[in-house]
Amino acid sequence: MKDTPKRLKGKKFLICGGSGFMGSNFIHFLMKTVPDTHVVNLDALTYAGNPDNLLGVPPGRYRFKKGDICDEKLVGQLMKKADFVINFAAETHVDRSIHSDQNDFIHTNILGVHSLLKAFRKAAPSAAKMIHVSTDEVWGDLPLSAKGRFSEKSPFRPNSPYAASKAAGDLLIRSYTKTYGVPVIVCNSVNFFGPRQFPEKLIPFFTLRAMENEPLPLYGNGKNIREWIHVEDYARALLVLCNRGKTGEIYLASSEEGVSNISIARRILKILKKPESLITFVADRPGHDRKYAVNTSKLRALGWSPRYSITRDLSATVNWYAQNTRWVQRVLGREKRINAHIRLT
Repeated sequence: MKDTPKRLKGKKFLICGGSGFMGSNFIHFLMKTVPDTHVVNLDALTYAGNPDNLLGVPPGRYRFKKGDICDEKLVGQLMKKADFVINFAAETHVDRSIHSDQNDFIHTNILGVHSLLKAFRKAAPSAAKMIHVSTDEVWGDLPLSAKGRFSEKSPFRPNSPYAASKAAGDLLIRSYTKTYGVPVIVCNSVNFFGPRQFPEKLIPFFTLRAMENEPLPLYGNGKNIREWIHVEDYARALLVLCNRGKTGEIYLASSEEGVSNISIARRILKILKKPESLITFVADRPGHDRKYAVNTSKLRALGWSPRYSITRDLSATVNWYAQNTRWVQRVLGREKRINAHIRLT
């Protein structure tokens, strides 16, 4: 990966969904790591899109454009000068997909991806490459005792409306790469941790509740297992794919560290010096996936490997939320105004 910043120097990036957790962290990392890059951030600023996430980026190299990826004309115009298009734009919260009418998930995760593909096919320069951010949840789940891992060849078996919408987007991409030769790469990831994550997700949700001595509601018995990847490790993976990834292919990104939800809860409480009695078990959610595990050998063969560990580095993430109270309060204020209901994943 040592030559990646040099090879990508001066490139132009269109980042879709760059005001959210993953997109904003990628923009910060890109502009810090790769000289003379320029970024256009297209974001609809839905409930999880936060302009505060981009504070501190170099204004001369960064431009924000409010808009929806379903606006094919707009995305086509923005693509014309882009060397790379990276799509983070998505509805991602499983609970919202279960308890809502799913329209937002269909709109962004399926219709939005289709809009990007149509525009990219027509408007992108011949040398441009698009990378689509997806999830391990498209493959369903594994038994808790399973030793195997999902690979890029595993069949899709999504168990939630969210996962089904992401699988549909991935299949649309496959069809465009096979039928039209559109140069797109899909990178499926596991659960993320790091700064600036909207507090509906497990780690910031439990962290903020623990800070206020509020109960940490765990679904079922808390033994569901997730693999984790630090958001900066994922940013590095995307830069590797920009540089060396083969279009039309799927790559999986993970630290390959599987940790149970109850273990995450206990570690957060230990970091914050709070009692384990704050853990409260609640009724399991419908279709709750038991275990995710993915094989990352294909991505590692390109020279990538994770530098962060959920076991070793969780404390830095927890402490970020504890130390950035202004960001937290502003995010919670926005969430309250939008009347969204924070739940855990």
